[in-house]
Amino acid sequence: MKLARLILALAVVAMGFAGAAQADSITVVHAGQLLDKPGEPPKSDHSVIIRHGVVTEVLPTANFNEADLDIDPDDTIEIHNLKDKFVLPGLIDGHVHLTSELNPQGRLQTVQMSDADRAMMGALHARRTLMAGFTTVRDVGAGTGDAIFALRDATARGWIPGPRIFASGATISVTGGHGDGTQGYRDDIAHMFKASGNSGTCDGVETCRRAVREQVRRGADHIKLTATGGVLSNTAAGTEVQFFEDELQAIMDTAHSMGRKVTAHAHGKNGIDAALAAGVDSIEHGTYLDAESVRLFRRAGAYLVPTLLAGQTVVEIAESPNSFLTPPQRAKSLLVGPQMIEMARRAHQGGVKIAFGTDSGVSQHGDNAREFELLVKAGMTAEEAVYSATVAGADNLGMSDKLGTLETGKYGDLIAVDGNPLEDIAVLLNVEFVMKEGVLYKD
Repeated sequence: MKLARLILALAVVAMGFAGAAQADSITVVHAGQLLDKPGEPPKSDHSVIIRHGVVTEVLPTANFNEADLDIDPDDTIEIHNLKDKFVLPGLIDGHVHLTSELNPQGRLQTVQMSDADRAMMGALHARRTLMAGFTTVRDVGAGTGDAIFALRDATARGWIPGPRIFASGATISVTGGHGDGTQGYRDDIAHMFKASGNSGTCDGVETCRRAVREQVRRGADHIKLTATGGVLSNTAAGTEVQFFEDELQAIMDTAHSMGRKVTAHAHGKNGIDAALAAGVDSIEHGTYLDAESVRLFRRAGAYLVPTLLAGQTVVEIAESPNSFLTPPQRAKSLLVGPQMIEMARRAHQGGVKIAFGTDSGVSQHGDNAREFELLVKAGMTAEEAVYSATVAGADNLGMSDKLGTLETGKYGDLIAVDGNPLEDIAVLLNVEFVMKEGVLYKD
């Protein structure tokens, strides 16, 4: 009898938990103008219905009837009236560095800040990014620690406000190349950075394969490599190709065999072309691409992430009388930065697929939308610029089934602005309403 009563009690408790689990969370957004599918015309007076963070229906507001929602007593429902606003999908920034931000103390912070400090800094930057309307980001290199993975998981669990994060972990780089990060430090300090075992530096096919596999083991969502030298590495090693062909191929093959996309930091033409020939999925920056590079982009179907805001930012810092850049950094900033607008113009005119990305961390987090104005300056229409940060951004991440548009089955990520960004791209500099997976973060 005691056993029977115990089983009955457990069954009642289980039924209680089951009932709680079935409670629904419903969000309804009434939009004056709704760009549910960037690339198509916006719709007037439409509503988006979101259940458990996922879009279940988009319909004319006139057809909306709360009684049709099939609401149970335990369900919660929120209705947001944005009938005087322009609503569109949450924005996607395909190139950020959330756990850092360029500043005069940056090199000192490298040896002063712990991984926990980096995570806390990243939490601040993540919140600013989300408040700017960017509900998804791709973080493309965050040192050798685990801060970015902790930040990614914390935002996914709802512990802290921030965008959805796709993280690469440590950047795959040659020793002494852009991404190594130890240039200019004493040998014992440089050795300390690499002794953690999480470094992405590699030399030769075998170690490059191991470096990729190590990032996958640590939880990387994608792989980032530095195919060429870079602007802000503290070395006068130029901005051309740094990996050998067999090393590049080993990185691509290893990452793809483990189900990871690969993106390559690349400024110089030879490095751009080598990465594209090896099968890279996207190129970051692309400063010196030419007509042959454009043909390779189109043949490979690879994306370009232009990061025009980073180019403008480093020029502004380099030209300042109080510039804190080292001599190699300053020289490369003044050489590379001014080239980037025309690069994006050549790529756009040549039919290269472009995905939005800012390199925030070079520029300040939260200012991500400034990239839109620069893309338009480079010849894109406002509609194309918005498309690059929604539909194209989702495709670049391999997440078109969940992101980029407001359609049934996709995440309930949306923002609202006061004005039509297809007519004036600058309205995206002031996002007034931010929702991620049906949860309101800014109103």
